[in-house]
Amino acid sequence: MTHQKLTQKDIVDALQTLTEWTFEEEKLTRTFVFKDFQHAFGFMSMCALYAEKQDHHPEWFNVYNKVKVQLTSHDVSGVSQKDIDFAKKMDAFAAINQMN
Repeated sequence: MTHQKLTQKDIVDALQTLTEWTFEEEKLTRTFVFKDFQHAFGFMSMCALYAEKQDHHPEWFNVYNKVKVQLTSHDVSGVSQKDIDFAKKMDAFAAINQMN
């Protein structure tokens, strides 16, 4: 299944359905804050398994209980529906890992 780069309007519309996500540096961006490192790592592990299945990998940075995520689809040089879907999945994984 091919996918394509979303328009600015598509991204703005999608952000209405995403919790605490922003559009920065041409990427969907969110910083997740967890109770502790164990919960942050649990979240990252769940995301990593999903990313491998989808063959779609996030850019992320972790320090203790914080995980900053940026999503973009390199093959379309911008945000695609795959990024929106991954953001929603990350929100669900974060809820399982008890965010603050």
